[in-house]
Amino acid sequence: MQSIAFCFFLLIFVEVKIIKNINSNNMATIYESRYAYHPEDFKTYDTEKIRKEFLVENLMEEGNVRLVYSSIERYIVGGAVPTTEGLPLETIDPLKAAYFCERREVGIINVGGTGSIVVDGTEYKMNYKDALYIGKGSKDVVFKSNDATKPARFYFNSAPAHKEYPTKQVTMDDANVLHLGSLETSNERNINQLLINGVVETCQLQMGMTELKTGSVWNTMPPHQHDRRNEVYFYFEVPENQAICHFMGQPQETRHLWMKNEQAVISPEWSIHSAAGTSNYIFIWGMAGENLDYTDMDVIQPQELR
Repeated sequence: MQSIAFCFFLLIFVEVKIIKNINSNNMATIYESRYAYHPEDFKTYDTEKIRKEFLVENLMEEGNVRLVYSSIERYIVGGAVPTTEGLPLETIDPLKAAYFCERREVGIINVGGTGSIVVDGTEYKMNYKDALYIGKGSKDVVFKSNDATKPARFYFNSAPAHKEYPTKQVTMDDANVLHLGSLETSNERNINQLLINGVVETCQLQMGMTELKTGSVWNTMPPHQHDRRNEVYFYFEVPENQAICHFMGQPQETRHLWMKNEQAVISPEWSIHSAAGTSNYIFIWGMAGENLDYTDMDVIQPQELR
């Protein structure tokens, strides 16, 4: 009986450990896998458990590509910070693929210095807040920085794809912008729809960037959920010594998660999406699932929350 218990413990350890693929330039692709979660189980999670399962703390590491592979929609959250050498987007074992985009699409937004992304020999210059969609079937993807002392910081999401769509760059000038909220309710913001239906063709991936105005702190109020799609939030431009309080869980069973600059949170389809900061900030939202209808969401009024 003891040997069976030991083997089970060993199996769990192997599944959750962080794995590094070291390439010839001593740069690494570092990834970990995470599982899907039932809302009834979530009710029993303490702070440490919530942070372990849903918070992504160390995405931006100079000289490396870091990935979290989630069983929720088979979604991947990643960060790449190239310095003196280009960083390739390499396949990882959970994909069982010859190359990363063999069966996947990728959305990338630069949140750092100027750089470029080379896709199958074509180079795309990437300024701050520029986005790039890379379609299924793209074989070689390399991240580069123009200045190693002020490197590009590429945040990216990926989801399975069923059809090949062309690679397309989208700048802030190309975005569909929604101005929502007000200072009176502390949620005046611009929602920049970048990689979204109507701007670029995708299979299921959608990404955009929400910028809060000075004096506003609530990013999604009233909150919403959509059982048809998961959502991942990445917070950046959070001022030093400030923080984000991200809310998740079912509307009548909410929990919170304190976050810092350049951290992401995986929010399952049954969870609400909402947060408040101790200052204004910017966040990137990404999602995948049943449809490409951005407006398909179930709104929960503040007085309904518990």
